[in-house]
Amino acid sequence: MIELEGLTKRFGPHAAVDGLTLRVEAGEIFGFLGPNGAGKTTTVKMITGLLKPTAGTVRVAGFDAATQTLQAKRAIGLVPDEPFVYPKLTGAEYLRFVGELYGADLGEMRRRIPELLEMFELTPWGGELVESYSHGMRQKLVLAGILLHDPKVLVLDEPMVGLDPKSGRLVKDIFLRLAARGTTIFMCTHVLEIAEKLCGRIGIMIAGRMVACGTLAELQAQSRREGSDLEGIFLSLTGGAEYASLLRYL
Repeated sequence: MIELEGLTKRFGPHAAVDGLTLRVEAGEIFGFLGPNGAGKTTTVKMITGLLKPTAGTVRVAGFDAATQTLQAKRAIGLVPDEPFVYPKLTGAEYLRFVGELYGADLGEMRRRIPELLEMFELTPWGGELVESYSHGMRQKLVLAGILLHDPKVLVLDEPMVGLDPKSGRLVKDIFLRLAARGTTIFMCTHVLEIAEKLCGRIGIMIAGRMVACGTLAELQAQSRREGSDLEGIFLSLTGGAEYASLLRYL
């Protein structure tokens, strides 16, 4: 699970994240939404240990990210919005490299790597250099890499970017199966339809603060938009509904 308490990050006088308190349970898919500059990526970096908070605490799978850093990081699988993979490795070599970083058993890797390549429909390209992969293929390879060490928590920043519809459906099904197994999934996305379909709860950030959090029904009540879909709720809370008035100038 993920536990954030009073999480704050300041850059000079600017608070990118301001007093965020949140608990995401085991087996939950949590959607983290907000306009550009809301503090989503800064929050992700603090959860995954890439950025030190100015104040507050982060606990991942029961480990304090500040005092039990190694254990917390081992419990996390991160998929960034721009997947980085070593272009001069083959797909299979990249997966072995990631497995070794996490101390995976060699025999287990020999069994799991072919399974993961097959799962993500990458088997024909397992022996090809990653530099020849499309963006979507690299995204699937990164996902395969994080699953290799069976993390308890997945942190996903725009995981569907670059995926074709078939691959997108495959990845969504994988997320649902992982959640059913008890994996905690924390997902940032701008694709509101995906968040509405996949996430049990959704949090909406504006200017570093969580302005609404809950199920779709709870968000409807908080935004006074009963019966509205997530897009309508999001636009009403972020001021995006005002954009429609600008269309009269067209």
